[in-house]
Amino acid sequence: MAPTRLSKRSPRASSGSGKKAHQLPKDLLTIADIPRKKIGDLISLAKKLKVSHGKGRPTFPLKGKTLGLIFEKPSTRTRVSFEAGMNQLGGQALFLASEKIQLSRGESLADTAKVLSRYVDGLVVRTFNQSALEEWAQHTSIPVINGLTDHCHPCQALADLLTIVEKKGRAKGLKLAYIGDGNNITHSLLEMGAKVGMHVSVGCPSGYEPDSRIVKQAMAESIESGARIEITHDPMVAAKNADAIYTDVWISMGQEAEHQPRMAAFAPYQVNSQLMKQAKPSAVVLHCLPAHRGEEITGEVLDGPQSVVLDQAENRLHIQKAILLEWLGR
Repeated sequence: MAPTRLSKRSPRASSGSGKKAHQLPKDLLTIADIPRKKIGDLISLAKKLKVSHGKGRPTFPLKGKTLGLIFEKPSTRTRVSFEAGMNQLGGQALFLASEKIQLSRGESLADTAKVLSRYVDGLVVRTFNQSALEEWAQHTSIPVINGLTDHCHPCQALADLLTIVEKKGRAKGLKLAYIGDGNNITHSLLEMGAKVGMHVSVGCPSGYEPDSRIVKQAMAESIESGARIEITHDPMVAAKNADAIYTDVWISMGQEAEHQPRMAAFAPYQVNSQLMKQAKPSAVVLHCLPAHRGEEITGEVLDGPQSVVLDQAENRLHIQKAILLEWLGR
């Protein structure tokens, strides 16, 4: 399939005007919800927090604040980074596994959300459907932060952006190649690239493309930022001259029944030394983890000198501290 280039043929997206265009929304549900300037502010704040943390200069701006974490999916990085981040900022986090609270016995989401609004200062929700996340936001008077849905993963994309800026000095004008499934990570990366002027090329099998609505939205946003959005079925085309190569697991949580067809479809989309030859010699390798060595990426690449996946994972902590300060500290 020849690449589909989606950049300068769409109607201009309205980015709002005046003061409201730069205000943060009540909730962090998608990257698309965050004003472009605020993304830069979050990255700058995360960098400062990282330096302060490295120098052992703690501050406790969220002392007395409590964060609730409602998780319907397993988690390592999201849970630990939010809990540790809240602790480092002087607050506390309460982990609320969905099967351990009254939601599992039939209490409505709306009632639970309204009650929790009286107890905690913010919620991180990790669930399956984006509509469920939006329902949480609708029924709470406190900020709701997306800890991952099947639709998108904004906290991860912000950490990815922080990592790219650290390693490359900028994001605007760089090319990020995403190889694999057009999933929640892909959606947030498309939204991110379009916001900050970073070119995003997605190489995926036929039938596994990202949501066309996300692509169109990114296309419209890219007009102002100067980004280029490309969808192709050829992984080598996607990786050509890339500054960063990104991949994710082929079988996400909830897709286990699709194991065989997915393994067959994605086999040509492995990030390996051959594919890396298409990218710039200075390209970095990203993976949101957990990784399955020998499937979506080889151990040689994941553990090689171009890999920045551990820095990327660490940056979940620092960007989420910035998120907590911005959403819970106001």
